[in-house]
Amino acid sequence: MKKGLVIAASCIALSLISCKKDEGGNKNVIKADGTETILADNGKVDSTISYDTDVNGKKSVKTNYVYKASDGNLVKVVFNYDPKESTLTIRSNNKTFILNKVESKGNETTYEKMDMKATVKKDSLILDQGNNIIELVKTKI
Repeated sequence: MKKGLVIAASCIALSLISCKKDEGGNKNVIKADGTETILADNGKVDSTISYDTDVNGKKSVKTNYVYKASDGNLVKVVFNYDPKESTLTIRSNNKTFILNKVESKGNETTYEKMDMKATVKKDSLILDQGNNIIELVKTKI
């Protein structure tokens, strides 16, 4: 009886010791870092920018989103927040438009190139090209 109890206790103790959970986790997982403050052109917090930071502290400055137009078409939008240049790339129907950041007011950022203008405000993006105004909303795909 004692022998069986000692063996059972030993097995339980060994299983508890050998099953330690690794606190390090997957090093390739990128997590959103909402702690850093990014300022807009007017010195206020720019809520349209969110950097991603990996576990080693390296920031990715490009973020990809899918927006949906009111007619149901999906549009891929890439924000590039590189300190050298801030651009917005819009891809739809095998056409790509790259717009440069012109102004940021903290909760609204404006991108322009030639006659095309894009205004980003929270989860919405409004494209203005001449007489055409297209409203897009960020999707959760």
